[in-house]
Amino acid sequence: MADEKRMNALPHNLVLEDRRMLTVSGVSDVDSFDEETVVVFTDLGELTVRGTNLHINRLSVEVGELTVEGNIAALIYSNETPKSGGFFSKVFR
Repeated sequence: MADEKRMNALPHNLVLEDRRMLTVSGVSDVDSFDEETVVVFTDLGELTVRGTNLHINRLSVEVGELTVEGNIAALIYSNETPKSGGFFSKVFR
């Protein structure tokens, strides 16, 4: 059953360029963000991006892609699944 769920999931990739530009694919929702932390949900778990002067340059939930720019210090995964929706799902209700 877990394999079936993964087959329907978006491909998940991370591209980090010079610790200043991060592109993430396979994003299903954004939970929260500020200049030091961006928390997103992916099909492989919750991803937390930590750093300074972080800015979301592009977000496309339809395509599942996110671009974050700033001084990136850490990428942290946890196995939490999305709750009843993240920040953007609440904004666009």
